Amino acid sequence: MSETSALYNEGEKLRDDGKYAEAVEKFQAVLAQKPDHVLSHMALAATYGNLGQFAEACQHAETACQLEPNESFNFVALSVTYQKAFEATRDPMYIEKAEQAKHHAAMTQGGM
Repeated sequence: MSETSALYNEGEKLRDDGKYAEAVEKFQAVLAQKPDHVLSHMALAATYGNLGQFAEACQHAETACQLEPNESFNFVALSVTYQKAFEATRDPMYIEKAEQAKHHAAMTQGGM
């Protein structure tokens, strides 16, 4: 197992255990080695969401979509991230972005 994989797996375990700040450190360590590691960006999006840090969560979800622009799952996850940010902040910008990401996911899947 590579060091990147080991760090990522440690981060996942920490997140599963509710140790979000420690998980962030592991995922950030992966990105320090491999900035285009999409799974770490997605994991950071979820983990920052758990921490209530929605700007950071959205940034990492957006980065995952930029790295894999044809992966519909990433856009679904981005939409969910925006929806959670909206629920917490009531900022209408997030719900508009959630709809755009959902639409992009559907277009990527060939649906619409």
